[in-house]
Amino acid sequence: MDRSEELIAEIDACLALSGQDGWAAPFLALVEATGAAQVMVFSYRADHAACLLSRNFNAQALGGMLAEEYLDGWFRQDPFYLQVMALPAGGLVLEVGQPEVSKDYRARFFDRPGLAGKTAVLTAGARLRLIVNLYWTDAAWLGALPALLGRLALQHFEARLSEEPAALAVLSDRERAVCLGMLAGKKAETIAADLGVAPSSVVTYRRRAYDKLGISSRGALFAICRE
Repeated sequence: MDRSEELIAEIDACLALSGQDGWAAPFLALVEATGAAQVMVFSYRADHAACLLSRNFNAQALGGMLAEEYLDGWFRQDPFYLQVMALPAGGLVLEVGQPEVSKDYRARFFDRPGLAGKTAVLTAGARLRLIVNLYWTDAAWLGALPALLGRLALQHFEARLSEEPAALAVLSDRERAVCLGMLAGKKAETIAADLGVAPSSVVTYRRRAYDKLGISSRGALFAICRE
């Protein structure tokens, strides 16, 4: 199977799994196909942002750390924040290259993590407004795949939308249940009893959830689920 056939297969898997468990794997495979070092998917409401997915392919903990910092008020300095809020439903805008930002913002989110090129895909649906940020260590991708990634992400996360924290939409049912238990302050033994599984299974589901969310700690989970 050549690379174009692999891409088509991954796109097909994203479409087939849209709104379902297992969607993150083919989506991240598509992101890797662009050569991106990092991807972050954020949703926005008035004066609020939530991280739906983050992954740094070279240093896993870095993606979660940057997402946590961004949500801690820095998103208000993102020049694309107001732009995505103004998009009409069905709209999509592709922004390629580093945006005009403050010196502190650039140092924190570009220079320190060693990221240079960026493509931001701004997209709006009936219920969600998303930005899919793709970062490279050098030049940005100029092809059509980033726009497709934006459409795929919007379709999936709108289908998963619920009253639960938006950040958990990428998880399986069990992974999400474990995270919700943690957010409710429950211990592993209590979560295990609620789900009818062994405590060791709770640890496994937690690890898988952290991997998908690009985080490595309970504190980071609370940070990216903050409403």
